[in-house]
Amino acid sequence: MGAFWLVFIVNIVMVSLVQGQGSGLQNGFYSSSCPKAGAVVRSTVESHFNKDPTIAAALLRLHFHDCFVQGCDGSVLISGSSAERSALPNLGLRGFEVIDDAKALLESLCPGVVSCADILAVAARDAVDLSDGPSWAVPTGRRDGRVSSSSQTSSLPSPLESIAVQRQKFAAKGLNDHDLVTLVGAHSIGQTDCLFFRYRLYNFTTTGSADPTINQSFLTQLQSLCPRNGDGSKKVGLDIGSETKFDVSFFKNVRDGKGVLESDQRLWGDDGTRRVVENYAGNVRGLLGLRFDYEFRKAMIKMSSIEVKTGSDGEIRKTCSKINK
Repeated sequence: MGAFWLVFIVNIVMVSLVQGQGSGLQNGFYSSSCPKAGAVVRSTVESHFNKDPTIAAALLRLHFHDCFVQGCDGSVLISGSSAERSALPNLGLRGFEVIDDAKALLESLCPGVVSCADILAVAARDAVDLSDGPSWAVPTGRRDGRVSSSSQTSSLPSPLESIAVQRQKFAAKGLNDHDLVTLVGAHSIGQTDCLFFRYRLYNFTTTGSADPTINQSFLTQLQSLCPRNGDGSKKVGLDIGSETKFDVSFFKNVRDGKGVLESDQRLWGDDGTRRVVENYAGNVRGLLGLRFDYEFRKAMIKMSSIEVKTGSDGEIRKTCSKINK
């Protein structure tokens, strides 16, 4: 057996060992109570993805925003004027209808069994897989939270924050620098509005000039996409040139001064995060690409286990957008 395949097999074994470790989650949680749960979520995500491939990044972001506020308990799915999804950091979230569609099908098949939090975690995995990214066994058994408050969303990282602040927010959730950079790699398939980075192009730190960390040719490209007085809601890929494919080109762009968001580009300016970017940025294909795939699997399993509710904690919502009565 070649050295490459030996390393690959060892990596797969290691992924299986860390899945849900210490969280109370387990693989195959619904194997008896609702054996078709995974297939139903997958077919639902695939149906929406075939109509709109950008839904993949939306589902991944939805799961991330759920886990960073009160843990991965589906609380971001609850609607209401004071709920999480109504808070400013969550106003651009999409993909709720995908989770609702999957939940409706599962309620007809296995009523009161599959949690919204688990549906979201599985949907995020399927979204990555459909975007030519890695797949992994999602440990399940999460229960849904009964609290959703917009006032608690300050724990969400912001694209305007320094690496030091982001590091602190990730550390509060048990995630380190390596996890931070790896999870930000989800921006390989993300989009953002011109509104969120246009200040970097024309008036960075109120100097009247552009952010000096932006590659000059890339600056011209971004200015053409987002004119000074243009539509701030215009969407731009966070990994320009490869925005629909889950790969490591995002890290190459950060290395080359082509990060769209300030927070993404700052990964290159911090010694701790820069080393991780360098490790991933070496090649779009081959071993380095596989290393990112493997590390992303691990980071997602770790993130999706944050402060989960299991056993008798929480509930299994009948409708993902509202708490059971």
